[in-house]
Amino acid sequence: MKKTGTMLAALAVGLLTSTAAMAGDVRIMWYSDGVEGEVLKDLLDRFMKENPGINVILDNVSYSVVKEQLPVQLEAGNGPDIARVTNLKAQSQHWLDLRPLVADPTYWDQNFGGQADWMRPDGSNQISGFMTQITIAGGFANKTLFDQAGVAIPGKDATWDDWAKAAKQVAENQQVPFPMALDRSGHRLSGPNLAYGGNYIGADGKPAPLDDGSKNFLKTFVGWVADGTMSKDVWVSAAGSTYRAAADDFINGQLVYYYSGSWQVPNFSTKIGTNFDWVATGSPCGPANCTGMTGGAGLVAVKYTKNPKEVAKVMDYLASEPIVKEFSERTLFLPAHKGVLAKGLDFKTDDPQAKAALNGFVEASKSLSDEARKLPGWLWSDAVYGALVTRVSQAAAGEMTVDEAFTRIDSDIATKVKDSGN
Repeated sequence: MKKTGTMLAALAVGLLTSTAAMAGDVRIMWYSDGVEGEVLKDLLDRFMKENPGINVILDNVSYSVVKEQLPVQLEAGNGPDIARVTNLKAQSQHWLDLRPLVADPTYWDQNFGGQADWMRPDGSNQISGFMTQITIAGGFANKTLFDQAGVAIPGKDATWDDWAKAAKQVAENQQVPFPMALDRSGHRLSGPNLAYGGNYIGADGKPAPLDDGSKNFLKTFVGWVADGTMSKDVWVSAAGSTYRAAADDFINGQLVYYYSGSWQVPNFSTKIGTNFDWVATGSPCGPANCTGMTGGAGLVAVKYTKNPKEVAKVMDYLASEPIVKEFSERTLFLPAHKGVLAKGLDFKTDDPQAKAALNGFVEASKSLSDEARKLPGWLWSDAVYGALVTRVSQAAAGEMTVDEAFTRIDSDIATKVKDSGN
């Protein structure tokens, strides 16, 4: 059964995302958190009418395909022509340098330069792509459940402990299955780790061993999973470093407090509608600060493409100011484009909750720690995130102690560094 599953997965990867071989074909691997895939298809249809010689094929896949199957293809020298990814720096050796191909490199530098280093090899001035959005991790509270339980929503400077206490009160009063949930993601764990004083980056620029700050939050987190404060389903339902969100639990009213991020706003606006009131809360505070994590998804060109000129033309179109503005306004995403940000956006929603949430995340971006701002462009971020997810999940499932998990996290990361040759 296992062998058959592996063969089927490999076949699916080849069928979905093999490098486009036809002249004029540009294949994009894309995943969606909300409506952005529909918006992109509309924009690409418009592009193809204006450029009949270029056929853009949009492969909508799950995030797990991007995270787990795309790296295998890239290592084999294959893949799509363009991909939407979050693991930007660690895979940057596979991205195409668009600098000699795009119409105006200066435009790219001026408008996307702030995050350009997140997706290019260290020490280069490569243009690999652009961020489809900037994301800020943060929490969401089901306001209706709080109101019905008669419990006040914790304030701006509330701690993680404050939120845990309040969410448990509400869940017990309203008979909701889960007080809290945090996405099964090393990126999502990292915000509270840093808020507790954690630091991943050693003096030599390589990963430092887990410190007391990170250990203190992770011990707390595993304890919350054990006592039911934090949803166990999210963290023990999958093996390895597989991503698992708790968005559906929140949408279905089964969750009091959900720690995820700004990319969920359009998803909630569309799927929750008027079923209940919800609010974005920023990130709870730890002993060190109240930081979340920044990041986002980048749209990058893959250097194994057979049609680099066509790829550059598609990228120029999608990165153009009017298209970035329209995409951001329709998807309710926070853009990375400096010019668009300076001129402002008119988000296309009549949902006051969504608008308030977006403004809340803009405010939350001001309290990001220096460490949080460094991690998206750090070579080893994904290695740390993957080790965190795998071992914390095992500790949460009772397969090992928390202290054993800490030892294995350090060992996993050290092995990744050694195997890389860097």
